[in-house]
Amino acid sequence: MEENKEKSEKKVKLGLGRTVLVPFLCGVIGAGVVFGTCLGVPTIRNKVGEILVPKTHTVTKLETGKSAATQVKITDYSNTSINVAENVLPSIVGIEIEYTVTSAFYGQTGTASASGSGVIMTEDGYILTNNHVVNSAADYGFYSLSEANKIVVYLYNDETEYEAKIIGCDELTDLAVIKIEKEGLKPIKVGNSEGLKIGQFVMAVGNPLGLQSTVTTGVVSALDREIEDEDGKSFVMIQTDAAINSGNSGGALVDADGNLVGINSAKAKGTGIEGIGFAIPIDTAVPIYNQLVENGKVIRPYLGIAGRDINEKTAKKRNLVEGIYVVRVEEFSAAEKAGIQIGDVIVKFDGEEVKTMNELNNIKNTYEVGDEVTITINREGEEKELQVVLGDDSEVE
Repeated sequence: MEENKEKSEKKVKLGLGRTVLVPFLCGVIGAGVVFGTCLGVPTIRNKVGEILVPKTHTVTKLETGKSAATQVKITDYSNTSINVAENVLPSIVGIEIEYTVTSAFYGQTGTASASGSGVIMTEDGYILTNNHVVNSAADYGFYSLSEANKIVVYLYNDETEYEAKIIGCDELTDLAVIKIEKEGLKPIKVGNSEGLKIGQFVMAVGNPLGLQSTVTTGVVSALDREIEDEDGKSFVMIQTDAAINSGNSGGALVDADGNLVGINSAKAKGTGIEGIGFAIPIDTAVPIYNQLVENGKVIRPYLGIAGRDINEKTAKKRNLVEGIYVVRVEEFSAAEKAGIQIGDVIVKFDGEEVKTMNELNNIKNTYEVGDEVTITINREGEEKELQVVLGDDSEVE
C-alpha cells in the first residue's frame, strides 16, 4: 500500500447484518404482515458538494500571495460525472427480493419485499452483489425472515423482470453472486483498489430506496478502514462520502475512468452522522467472486481450533501471555496434527504477532489450502514453534 493509506487505529462499529438489513427491509411489514412498524426509513436529502479537481483535466493555477489556488470550470467536473454515469449505468442492476415474514408473537405470515443493487460482471449474466442483499434469512426477535423465495433483476432502461438464481454466497466477506439467463449484457470495467488515493473522485451507483439508476459522487475518505459488525466480524473497507443509502448495497463504487473499485455495502448511521459510507475493495471482492462462480462457495484454509482472546489484564490475572488461548482442538484437524493443545496460547502466525481470533483469521485467510506455516505458541511459559499444514474448511462437517 502507498504511504498515504492510513489504517484506522480503532474499529468502527456498525451492523452489516441487522443494522443495515432492517432499514433495507423497510416497507416489508406493510406488504402483508401487520405486527410491527418499519424503523428508520431514511429520507432523501440533496447535498451540494465541493468542486473537485478530476485528474483527467487541466487546471489553471492563480497565484494568491504565497499560496496557489486551483480553479476548475464546473463544466469540467460535470462532464467527468456525466461520462462516468453514462458508461457505468448499463452495468448496474436493480435487485428485488421476495421473503416470507413470520410474526414471533402471533404466528402470522406474509410476503414481503426488499431491494438492493448488483454489478454485471459478464456478458452472460453473472452479477456480483452483497450477501446480505440476497441471503438474509434471520430471526430478529419479533419477526423472522425466510430465505429469499424469489429474486428478480431489473436492467438499466429495461422494465423486464429477469428471475435470478443464487450461484454462491460468502458471509465472511458479505459478497454473493447471482445469475440471470440473458446474453449481450455490458460487464463493468474492473479496476483495482490498491492504487486508490485519499481524496480521489469516486461515484456510487445503485438503487437507493428503490430509486433505480441513482448516482452520487464524492471522494475516497479513507483506506483500509477496519469496521466491525454486531457479531464481532471485522471487515477492511474503503470509506467514502459519496451518499450510500439503503438499497445501494451491492452496487458499484467507481473511479473517474468508470473502473469498478469497490462494492457498496454499508453506512454509519445515527444522530449527527453524515457522509460515512463503506465499500468492499474490489481487490478483495474479485478472488471471492471467482471462487463463488467456480465452487459455489469460498474454500478457505482451516486450522481447527476454537480460541479465546487474552488481553493484557486477563493475561496478568491468569499468569498467561497476551494472545489466543486455545479452548478446543478439532479431531484430525491441521492444528491437532501439528501438536497444538488445549491451554496453549498462540502468539504468532507465520511470524506475525496475533492477539485476537480476528487477527489470526484475517492473516490465515491470505494463505492457500496446503500452505505450511509456522505457529508460535506459549505453553506453560515457554515458547514453541510448530509447523502447520493448513487444511480445507470445506471438509469440516
